[in-house]
Amino acid sequence: MAWIFLAGAIVSEVLATTALKLSNGFAHKLWSVVVVVGYVASFALLSRALKLQMPVGVAYAVWAGVGTAVIATIGALFLGETMTMVKAGGIALIIGGVVLLNLSGGH
Repeated sequence: MAWIFLAGAIVSEVLATTALKLSNGFAHKLWSVVVVVGYVASFALLSRALKLQMPVGVAYAVWAGVGTAVIATIGALFLGETMTMVKAGGIALIIGGVVLLNLSGGH
């Protein structure tokens, strides 16, 4: 169940971060509301995962790592940002690091 809460936290954080870009410095009120609601939901769901005894190191690494990789990909695919080989390599390293952390028996 902790992993379900963590997945929800990641989705909420990704939505909030994408909305942050679309809010144009909080000039667009609807996107600004999505930012606030998304970040509050993300932290609430992350805290639920931790309450269910998920190790904080694993939870935070997965939450931050997956969120970063997904946001970089969304930026490249939908927000007109560039994707270079170096950025793609960085995303691969993030994913590899999260996998290694989970395989290391940290949970």
